Amino acid sequence: MKFFIDTANLDQIKEAEALGVLDGVTTNPSLMAKEGITGAANILNHYVAICDAVEGDVSAEVIATDFDGMIKEGEALATLHPQIVVKIPMIEDGVKALKYFAGKGIKTNCTLVFSAGQALLAAKAGATYVSPFIGRLDDVSTDGLNLIQEIRHIYDNYAFETQILAASVRHTMHVIDCAKIGADVMTGPLSSIKGLLNHPLTDIGLAKFLADYKKGN
Repeated sequence: MKFFIDTANLDQIKEAEALGVLDGVTTNPSLMAKEGITGAANILNHYVAICDAVEGDVSAEVIATDFDGMIKEGEALATLHPQIVVKIPMIEDGVKALKYFAGKGIKTNCTLVFSAGQALLAAKAGATYVSPFIGRLDDVSTDGLNLIQEIRHIYDNYAFETQILAASVRHTMHVIDCAKIGADVMTGPLSSIKGLLNHPLTDIGLAKFLADYKKGN
């Protein structure tokens, strides 16, 4: 299972990279704005800075919602850095754009996926990644993890190479549950990754080891 961090914060990205388990980064206009990064030139420069900070794929989102606009933006994003994955919304023109980019050998991430049918279309169009938003489904009393299971079943039935990127991961148990189901990738905040470190028995055990060591010295 790959670990992506969902942020535009360079310090958090570098901290996750230093942990030695980071495989990539996802971000979006909202996360960019949260870090005070606005304006097309600044956003593009920040994508490059993120790519320079990690070794894996970095999803960069198009703003256009029409086919021609997505192609223009996506091709420009893809030339920024070899690690860039063009993030395309799950809409009709988005599916067409996924097919176009697949034919050009440009990696894509189909975002804002909320149903198995949408995930099937993305895979048929040749998306590299498909991003079902499990946290947002949970927010409206729908089982986001069940969607991951459905997509996994469909993809395994037909040996689709599209990777399931569990997005909108909110906490550590989301990470564990997605790993059990067989999601190829999870993307979430730094807290969801570092939360995997924590267990009270580890803390208690370490404290006892150190206390016993001090007794003998």
